[in-house]
Order: sequence, then C-alpha cells, then structure tokens
Amino acid sequence: MMKKVLVGLVLLLALAFGGYQLVAVLSYGGTTYYTKVTTGGERISPQDDKGRHYTDYRYHLTGYDEKGHSRMLDFNANKARPLKQGAYLKLVYNTKKKALRAGKPWTASTSRSAP
Repeated sequence: MMKKVLVGLVLLLALAFGGYQLVAVLSYGGTTYYTKVTTGGERISPQDDKGRHYTDYRYHLTGYDEKGHSRMLDFNANKARPLKQGAYLKLVYNTKKKALRAGKPWTASTSRSAP
C-alpha cells in the first residue's frame, strides 16, 4: 500500500514537472538570434507607471539564426548605460509574444562562440 502511494506521488511530481517545462518552452522559447553591438544605441527616456522618467537605450541590429538567416531585431537594453560596443548578444525571439529575451552576452575571447 505504501509503495503504491509513493509511486503515485513520484508520477504526479514527474507529470507536474513535465507540464511546467512545456509551459516554459511555449512561453519563453523561440528562435535564437546572434548579433554584435555595433552602435551606441538610441538614448530614450520613457516613463514608468508612476510618471518618473528613466534612461534606456534602444537598438536596431541585424541578428542571424543558426542557419544564417538574418532578421532586424529591435530591442531595449534595459540599462541606464549603453551596451558595450563589440559585445556579442544571444537573443531569443518569441513569435507568439513578438518579444525578445536576452541570453548571456559573450566576447570573442571566451570559449563560447556563435554558430
């Protein structure tokens, strides 16, 4: 009896974890693009919900997927300073949300490389 309850609990946890992973892939997954920061970005000053202004930088860069297809990527840095010129970025474009999500930046001197 105890063994059946334990097996059922393990199966329930595995099913819940699998569902969570499926939601994560559908919500946050997408096509990965690689780009290099070649400009200082356009300085913008949007407002938050309370009406306070903050500094951000908007970029319009060409990104390339793993097959070499290009796409114009428009995104904000979400930083009060411009991104480092020459830095490589890994961006994930979600077609359902029409949004970009940034991966970790890297430089050409690190062991990671763009495809």
